[in-house]
Amino acid sequence: MNFKSNMTAAAAVLALSTGAAFAQDNPMVGGAEMMPDMTIVENASNADNLTTLVAAVEAAGLVETLSGEGPFTVFAPTNEAFEALDPAQLEALMAPEAQAQLAEILTCHVVAANADSTAIAGMIADDNGEHPVETVGGCTLTAMQDGETITLTDERGQVATVIQADVMQSNGVVHVIDTVLLPEMAEADMEADMDADAEAETDM
Repeated sequence: MNFKSNMTAAAAVLALSTGAAFAQDNPMVGGAEMMPDMTIVENASNADNLTTLVAAVEAAGLVETLSGEGPFTVFAPTNEAFEALDPAQLEALMAPEAQAQLAEILTCHVVAANADSTAIAGMIADDNGEHPVETVGGCTLTAMQDGETITLTDERGQVATVIQADVMQSNGVVHVIDTVLLPEMAEADMEADMDADAEAETDM
């Protein structure tokens, strides 16, 4: 069973775990208080360590989507995660002409379901240690668990660790991660775009 279909089986667990999380104080992210009655975009905009993600969401035209009813599970890369990308590639992605490609990358961090860490851990256990996570962007991540730590492996084999889980939002839940997840062809596409830009500048 895939991530989304498993949400039905995990509904009882989610109801209990989500209720408990809302009853407690939400964790702070980037020095800012995260409010469970605010949307993913509203809360992320207040977190000092998610400023690059927020700028990318704006550049990709996804503010309205991630401010919608959802529910969404968002794996949110920190500023440091974005800094690990090639600076020229990141700059190219933030350009208006790369909006579709940027949107694809960002939506590979979004799942159309509300899954806290308890539910994700349960799905990993049910699938013998590796659970496929189908994202809104069309790529599939692999969720695994080592002790209490949940990791996500993208289609290129990069591993992101959940460094802050269960940040509850009015339209879903955010798990902060330490690596930008990429679709299988994303890096090749970015390099091709950079080469094309370089050729264009040379021809001018």
